[in-house]
Amino acid sequence: MKTVMTAMQRVEAALSHRAGDRVPFFLLFTMHGAQVTGCSLRDYFHDAASMAEGQRLLQRRFGHDCHYAFTYAAAEMEAWGGETLFVDDGPPVSAAPVLRSWEEIDSLAPPRLADSPALQRALDLIARLQSPDVPVVGVVMSPFSLPIMQLGFETYLQLLYEQPERFEQLMRVNIEFCVEWANAQFAAGATALCYFDPVASPAIVPRDLYLRTGHRVACATLPRLHGPVATHLASARTLPILDDLAVTGTTAVAAGNGEDLVELRRIARGRFTLVGNLSGVDMTWWTPEQARAETRDLLAKGGGTGGFILADSHGEIPFHVPLEVLDAIADEVRCSVHR
Repeated sequence: MKTVMTAMQRVEAALSHRAGDRVPFFLLFTMHGAQVTGCSLRDYFHDAASMAEGQRLLQRRFGHDCHYAFTYAAAEMEAWGGETLFVDDGPPVSAAPVLRSWEEIDSLAPPRLADSPALQRALDLIARLQSPDVPVVGVVMSPFSLPIMQLGFETYLQLLYEQPERFEQLMRVNIEFCVEWANAQFAAGATALCYFDPVASPAIVPRDLYLRTGHRVACATLPRLHGPVATHLASARTLPILDDLAVTGTTAVAAGNGEDLVELRRIARGRFTLVGNLSGVDMTWWTPEQARAETRDLLAKGGGTGGFILADSHGEIPFHVPLEVLDAIADEVRCSVHR
């Protein structure tokens, strides 16, 4: 009979490519905590104590193997002087880009973490969630993908192709901010971080361009971080650049939505841990029976030998996913122990 592990032990085994008592699974909640604490999303995201309570209540109910200390992506833009738009039933989003012209890059400097209430709340949340038994997972936007919010998508892609010197300057500034923000989260008690880098996906930029830009940025950034990192492309395709990601210093890689988990596992085995591959969008209309079937299929393809963590493919479970569907996923993982 297998010894029952703590969530921390289970995740450490997966990251070390060892089989644990079962496959670890992450339910990456950002908004559901507001539901279980009875808060509006705006109030919830402005109070570290409420967010910590929400994470604990959810982990107690579902038994998943982490506390997720991600608040919302636009929090980083608030540090740069941006504004966040809050809605009642979805994730907060950035308002207008903080950089109105390419010329502003020339004098750009990283913001001070201490001056950002949003980032200080996230650090407070991490400190409140510290536990020897449950990993705390934080999030940092990659320097290469952050300009989507700094400049807007179209303007950033134009910069990438047409202004190589300003692109390099922006990357220098963003790398310094990313390193400081990531290491502040580790110092606050984060066990590991998601390094969100969707622009790295060949679904957005060609691989040869990525190798000249975002790949260089990742290789310059990840070795400076003070803990393990999972590279996450926010459900975008990873397979064509999986070998490239393996040499950046990442500990884990999140599979893209709908990608072939068997093929990804073949490439990842012994090199990095694979995370995935439940579809957060599809979860919104799954029945509990469908949730069980999808979970069972992914466990069969990815689990059992270490080096795999079951999670959604986007890095954030949508607000409208029913709790009963998530109950079914959690129950199926627990039932897998006895098969």
